[in-house]
Amino acid sequence: MQEKVNESILNDEIKEHLKENRIDHMTYLEGMEVLDSDIDKQVIEAAKAYNCDKYTAKDVQQALLHTNKTPEDFGALLSPAAMPFLEEIAQQAQKETRKHFGNSIYMFTPIYIANYCENYCIYCGFNCHNKIRRAKLNAEEIEREMQEIAKSGLQEILILTGESPKMSDIHYIGEACKIAKKYFKVIGLEIYPTNSKDYAYLHECGADYVTVFQETYNSDKYETLHLAGNKRIFPYRINAQERAIKGGMRGVGFAALLGLDDFRRDAFATGLHAYFLQRKYPHAEIAFSCPRLRPIINNEKINPMDVHEAQLLQVVCAYRLFMPFSNITVSTRECERVRNNLIQIAATKISAGVNVGIGGHSGEEKGDEQFEIDDTRNVDEVYQAIMDAGLQPVMSDYIYV
Repeated sequence: MQEKVNESILNDEIKEHLKENRIDHMTYLEGMEVLDSDIDKQVIEAAKAYNCDKYTAKDVQQALLHTNKTPEDFGALLSPAAMPFLEEIAQQAQKETRKHFGNSIYMFTPIYIANYCENYCIYCGFNCHNKIRRAKLNAEEIEREMQEIAKSGLQEILILTGESPKMSDIHYIGEACKIAKKYFKVIGLEIYPTNSKDYAYLHECGADYVTVFQETYNSDKYETLHLAGNKRIFPYRINAQERAIKGGMRGVGFAALLGLDDFRRDAFATGLHAYFLQRKYPHAEIAFSCPRLRPIINNEKINPMDVHEAQLLQVVCAYRLFMPFSNITVSTRECERVRNNLIQIAATKISAGVNVGIGGHSGEEKGDEQFEIDDTRNVDEVYQAIMDAGLQPVMSDYIYV
């Protein structure tokens, strides 16, 4: 039975405040850019119509026969009916991965530069009511962290902040990107959603791609999980990747946090979101993450009890077969064994030497982590594990001229 993530963890005073001040989760706030786009509506309508139980073994077999998988095939591959075919699905996914990526496995690490947050997401360690050590690195501290990471040989970095435009404004993040350009060839961002002009500025500062976790595509469930802050506005978040592309970002990443709601429906919506966006913007590079819930400070009971390793493999392989050119990242939310297995089948990108606290890379951690990681290997250990699997670790394959 899944551990329920709900408002029972809130004290009565906070509950009352939230009820009195709660904003409509479907209405844009002042200053939020509204796109002339129907991708969000297409995704939500398709997700609502998705019935994973309607698929049969024959539907799965037919999907496996198709060279180019349709959205209907994708739905079949995510269904319970596909579980008996998981070995065959994994073998086909592995062939697709090797065809498009060879033996390459890309390596990177995240750097958390601030953990201040204005949102109340009840499953996240950074949420504004969780009593943790808050910190924000200054430019000198960011540079020291990046220098330390660069010593490992990594050439790609993912910059993360808590979702607080007040404490981590666009110019602060832009300065971090400028510092990162001195040490890394590829710079990713996982920050609060913003407007296309802000993404354009961050791109000018050196950012290459943006990843946004939608968390869940079920707007009703989304409302119960995101109780306050800008993140509560469901449509603004779901359109973040399109705004990033319009701002000039080379690539965008997609993810649902598996275990918050029906993981099959959320995975289906995630895949369709990327599919529709790539059809509209064919030049955009597409990436998926496949995070499962992890325990957080002050709430260690949060776990994806209904998303087991076999289901995680099913999701990863379905993404690969539906969007064969996409990068798929497997993070340190998963253990060493799971990560080693997934990079041999369908994942193409892996983090290493991870510290999710603020300032942890240089040994002077100032702020608490967002969640507990499960794979604590350093860069050399992950590099060797990739080699031992007969694969090729790649630090960067981009050359700027």
